Amino acid sequence: MQKITYSIEHRRFLNVQKRRTVVIRLLQAAVLVAFLGLWQILADAEVIDSFIASSPAKIWQTFADLCRGDLWRHVLTTLYETVLSFVLSFAIGTTIAVLLWFSDTVRRVAEPYLVVINALPKIALGPIIIIWVGAGIKAIVAMAILISVVITTINTLTGFISVSAEKMLLMRTLHANKWQTLWKLVFPANLPTVMACLKISVGMSWVGTIMGEYLVSKAGLGYLIVYGGQVFNLSLVMCATVVLCVLAALMYVLVALLEKVVNRCIGL
Repeated sequence: MQKITYSIEHRRFLNVQKRRTVVIRLLQAAVLVAFLGLWQILADAEVIDSFIASSPAKIWQTFADLCRGDLWRHVLTTLYETVLSFVLSFAIGTTIAVLLWFSDTVRRVAEPYLVVINALPKIALGPIIIIWVGAGIKAIVAMAILISVVITTINTLTGFISVSAEKMLLMRTLHANKWQTLWKLVFPANLPTVMACLKISVGMSWVGTIMGEYLVSKAGLGYLIVYGGQVFNLSLVMCATVVLCVLAALMYVLVALLEKVVNRCIGL
């Protein structure tokens, strides 16, 4: 009898949570619709200058015009650069974190330099990157990697060294070497941390890619934003920014779904 009562209460709790989630999603959509509607009304009433602030209608018209043109070439260019830098920065950052975890001395020596590099405005290195790797996609990807790889390294390394001393002592008691400790304890224990680093890297990769396209590009959403600003076409700037937001959100959702799958596999 107690089982049936608990099951009913649990089902009620889940229904309440689902209704709350639906209400939150509806409120989020309502806020967006209200914002766009107010923006359009103010632009039509000439309360705000649509030449400076654009309007949802103008942005939509610009998007339709770009779709008949070469929008998808710009989208694919930026997407390719972002995904490439995302994968490379995660792989490089995780590898560096593993190497620093292996040697406590090297880690202590490198930590202040990582902090300084992380605090450094990467845009200042733009001219150097262009000279070193050349203009074009190489410079853009290098900029994006430089921005996100240090954060990935620091966060992953912090997770690695935060594994409890008791568990590390147990692995030493079992005569496990460094590699065995890494693969059997440290890495599995830090899968949530690694997934969190992936979610952070998504945003940082987009930031780095657009920053690189600001410096040197002949195609991409960053190029459209810069070009639109140069010719005072604010609708083009807004349109490219909206497309950028949608792509970044979709990429973040994919990583979040991957995180759910990983958590389900490890039983979290």
